[in-house]
Amino acid sequence: MTNQLLRNLPSVERVVSSDTLADAVSTYGRDWVVELTRDAVADARRSILAGGRTESLGEIADTVRRTIDDLVAPSPRPLINATGVVIHTNLGRAPLSKAALAAADAVGRGYSDLEIDLATGRRGSRQAHLQSLLRQITGAEAALVVNNNASALLLGLSALAAGREVIVARGEAVEIGGGFRIPDVLRQSGCKLVDVGTTNRTYVRDYADAVTEDTAAFLKAHASNFRVEGFTAAVDERELVQLGEQTGIPVLHDVGSGALLPTERYGLAHEPMPQEAIQAGTGLVFFSGDKLLGGPQAGIVVGKRELVQTLERHPLARAVRIDKMSLASLTATLTHYLTGTAETEVPVWRMIAATPGEIKARAERWRSAVNGGPGFKVEVAPARSAIGGGSLPGETLDSWALSVSGDGRGMSAESLLEALRGRATPVIARIEDDAVRLDPRTVLPEQDDDTVRALKEALA
Repeated sequence: MTNQLLRNLPSVERVVSSDTLADAVSTYGRDWVVELTRDAVADARRSILAGGRTESLGEIADTVRRTIDDLVAPSPRPLINATGVVIHTNLGRAPLSKAALAAADAVGRGYSDLEIDLATGRRGSRQAHLQSLLRQITGAEAALVVNNNASALLLGLSALAAGREVIVARGEAVEIGGGFRIPDVLRQSGCKLVDVGTTNRTYVRDYADAVTEDTAAFLKAHASNFRVEGFTAAVDERELVQLGEQTGIPVLHDVGSGALLPTERYGLAHEPMPQEAIQAGTGLVFFSGDKLLGGPQAGIVVGKRELVQTLERHPLARAVRIDKMSLASLTATLTHYLTGTAETEVPVWRMIAATPGEIKARAERWRSAVNGGPGFKVEVAPARSAIGGGSLPGETLDSWALSVSGDGRGMSAESLLEALRGRATPVIARIEDDAVRLDPRTVLPEQDDDTVRALKEALA
């Protein structure tokens, strides 16, 4: 029986010559389609040997066609974030401003003065303009940008403390997203971790008591995605800087999210700002470009000139340097802060600054356009938007969402969520109280029509 099923399998040649794959052969070439078809026929053969049935010529051709479509589809795929989480790590974190997109597009389309000094015609620095912007914005003596904040911290520790001790408060030897752990980074950079204090309480005397001739740095790490509350005590950065000046030991501070605007202005808890750390006298400050800063993925280091120069000279600096398109878009993003337009031009801050009234008005327009239909209840309901992305843990903003629920006879919330993900422009929402919630706060205004269209298609 199995042998007969195997004999019934169509040949690779018959599948490739089918009408289903004619366009694929014409567009992508016969050799590649033949290779994919061989794989599909081999999979069908293995299925038969495992007790399955024979797939028809049409079924195998359809499988090959789907494989081709998946392989040539754009990736990552653009989608609509209706979750209400402003900096959603799984969805690409911060969307870029129009100016940042235009800047990346411009340098990506052709050649640029990436590493040439146009005044002299000689080789120049790819970082010069960006460094000037960062000095202006943060007040630091010098700056350096690499490909992400984990790289920045690894570079800083490797350049300043390899083979020596780094003192960290026990409550700050943290793990953040993706299994990134401060102790692991210290080990990878060749440093020895010396943790002081307790999980919930650390004093400046704990740092002082741990200093030896082998101490290379004090490291502070912002607990960006969790909070310790209650009976706690932490060392003020100015105290630690004062101790560093007395002992000749530099203070390094990973502030994480790159908040260049005061978050308390929007009813949120205070998030550490690079400018504050620089004013406190911190030696080096590390932060991300794609979180609250609202730019592309990048790791930014600002601080004292001699320390930054040490990082620039380290061999690892070249391995983690920023690429030209990220460099261009980060420069454009920082310009918004320099000109005081970040709140209106940087999408992350525009979302945070949006009032509940503005959000509700958009949700009401969505509701009017969708109209629900038999078996569904569509209404505007109060909601809470989260900041996300390892920033301001537990902090939320008052918001409103379009709530879609069934009457028990139609589509379930899980099925509707799946249907929204399957649209031409996927929509990612959330389920709350057995209803699908779509929060306009995190949907770009130009995506409103696509959001409504996707919801109407899913409900239909």
